[in-house]
Amino acid sequence: MTPDATPMPVRATLEDVARTAGVSLATVDRVINRREGVRAKTVARVEAAVAKLGYRADIAAARLARGQSFRFAFVLPTGGNSFMTHLSEQVRQTADWLAGQRGFIDILHVDVFDPDVLASALETLSPAYHGVAVIALDHPRVRAAIDELTARGVAVVTLVSDAPSSRRLHYVGIDNPAAGRTAATLMGRYLGGQEGTVAVIAGSLSLRDHAERQFGFNQILSSEYPNLRALPVLEGRDDSERTRELTAELLARHADLRGIYCCGAGNRGIADALEASGRAREVVWITHELTQHTRRFLVRGTLDAIINQDPGHEARSAARVLLAHCSGEPISPDQERIRIDIFLRDNLP
Repeated sequence: MTPDATPMPVRATLEDVARTAGVSLATVDRVINRREGVRAKTVARVEAAVAKLGYRADIAAARLARGQSFRFAFVLPTGGNSFMTHLSEQVRQTADWLAGQRGFIDILHVDVFDPDVLASALETLSPAYHGVAVIALDHPRVRAAIDELTARGVAVVTLVSDAPSSRRLHYVGIDNPAAGRTAATLMGRYLGGQEGTVAVIAGSLSLRDHAERQFGFNQILSSEYPNLRALPVLEGRDDSERTRELTAELLARHADLRGIYCCGAGNRGIADALEASGRAREVVWITHELTQHTRRFLVRGTLDAIINQDPGHEARSAARVLLAHCSGEPISPDQERIRIDIFLRDNLP
């Protein structure tokens, strides 16, 4: 340690509390865990010692002492969606941290666009799981599967896409209507009074996040930019080849196409079609999620803006919420709030 280095404070232990309060370790344990059989004066001495020393319980050590652990399933999509691939990587990194907290994560990949497949995966989950984080499809059968898990005492957190009328414990994700409104405001300002049509490409309107983004986008476009007309939404199922075909058809059929808002994925297909048409610099394109691909499209000017959510924050937040619920601990709402980021070519991290 260098001469001017400040030593790290030593964390107070139960033994320190017992010594300061002048009682046994067993008595301190009874007071800390709110068990009966300790006189009020003794409780007051122990609590005063806790306050004086700034003692905080080591929750992970307590779980270890009790032989307690929790297992969670993260149900994520199949396919080559770059954002979801990044989310999976972040969940794996979160699993390393969670293991030190006596919590363990298994990742299950299913087709979240198919309600029967997703519901079946939830219905047949092992009873060993204490909690589940799922990219939710807002569909009656999926909601019923979530409700059944909840009724069995399994904590369910929806991740990225919500099923708000289900009995899920918590939603981890951005405010999607606000994200759609933000995209519309950017689109209107980029186009600066031009007249024409704007296309909206979703993955699936059965995914709540895509539907809410589309709603927010149309809400602002129709009320504040009447010179721009939103075309009927198209569904690309987050597949690049399908979105390429949809975009090529839009460009061929609508000479007055001024903008494209992609509220899902499949961005490589949109970029290919725009660049092949020679109209990449005249059509304003706004999409979601900063990935290696959207970063490249933004840098070279094919893409104009990215509405982003942090997959690392979401993975950690889902794990923290599940662990806190199972441990009976509080959560910090501010810590678990997922913010909306806006990236342009000029402010890429």
